[in-house]
Amino acid sequence: MASIIVKNIYYMLTYAFQVLHQSHYDEIAAETFDTVQDLLAAILAKGIAQQLKQGLYREYISKEESLTAMRGKLLIDDTVKNKIQHRRALVCGFDEFSANNPFNQVLKTTAILLLQQKDVRDETKASLKKELLLFSGIDTIDPFRIRWDMLRFDRNNQSYKMLLGICRFVLEGLLLMTEKGEIRLAQFFDEQRMSRLFEKFILEFYRKEVPQVQARASKIEWQLDGDSSAMLPSMQSDVTLTCSGKTLIIDAKYYSHATQVRYGKHTLHSNNIYQIFAYVKNQDADNTGKVAGLLLYAKTDEEVSPDMDVVMSGNRIGARTLDMNCEFSQISIQLKMIANEFFQLEHE
Repeated sequence: MASIIVKNIYYMLTYAFQVLHQSHYDEIAAETFDTVQDLLAAILAKGIAQQLKQGLYREYISKEESLTAMRGKLLIDDTVKNKIQHRRALVCGFDEFSANNPFNQVLKTTAILLLQQKDVRDETKASLKKELLLFSGIDTIDPFRIRWDMLRFDRNNQSYKMLLGICRFVLEGLLLMTEKGEIRLAQFFDEQRMSRLFEKFILEFYRKEVPQVQARASKIEWQLDGDSSAMLPSMQSDVTLTCSGKTLIIDAKYYSHATQVRYGKHTLHSNNIYQIFAYVKNQDADNTGKVAGLLLYAKTDEEVSPDMDVVMSGNRIGARTLDMNCEFSQISIQLKMIANEFFQLEHE
């Protein structure tokens, strides 16, 4: 399994969710966390506290209620049913400007779930409980039924984007259902969730920390002799770095096992090599040799780590590991060295 210090999860999140760079999260950066649940609970507590200072997001919610006085639109059929049952109430439909909406429901649900975890420290729980006192009129929501794609962000709720991103990271990456039907959190994120964070972290690190290069997640077009590309899969790089006419395509990999073993020999995963080679050769359609590819693996506890630097059909293809189980300053040095070596930035 890829090994990573819990504190470095914070730094990865800081780059992935750039709002964590703001000053009110500085205390978290200075703390030591033993578990990822405690870290995420602390981030959420700080974020909710800041949101409460700005005010909880409200939106119009459609409601139907039996009332003694007219409000909104009269629902005639339901009102008649009340009359038949000798109920002196009008059934009305109206819109209410309310904080009891999916955005705040997700925050409350995630906070309550984190409060139930034994791996969250008492002081972190106390902070969360304090903030939740102002959520008394907000419902919880079934975490397995949250429609993340239905949550739309605009200028009125933009501050929720990072908070709900953290909530989604928790609920999709750690949420488990036990055989007894109980909901609990896993000890660590699944490989797929960590892989996405790993990719996003590397991209945002280069954007912020290595301004000499242009960093983006670019789409690579197939170089075809004809126009029929409907059946071909899209090629989307994790990270594409460009500088001084040269391009480095990085494919980030977060695996439990960085290599495969055949007949006692450690080799790179075949599909990884095929993929990065396809990216490079289609990007370098003119065969300039100025496009290179790098498979960047999160270092695991295995004795053998990916290490390769070859030239294939005129293009440089490499494989390296990034040790995430060290101080973040060392992680920064490793990533900067990759860009420095390829683009020779230190000599500019």
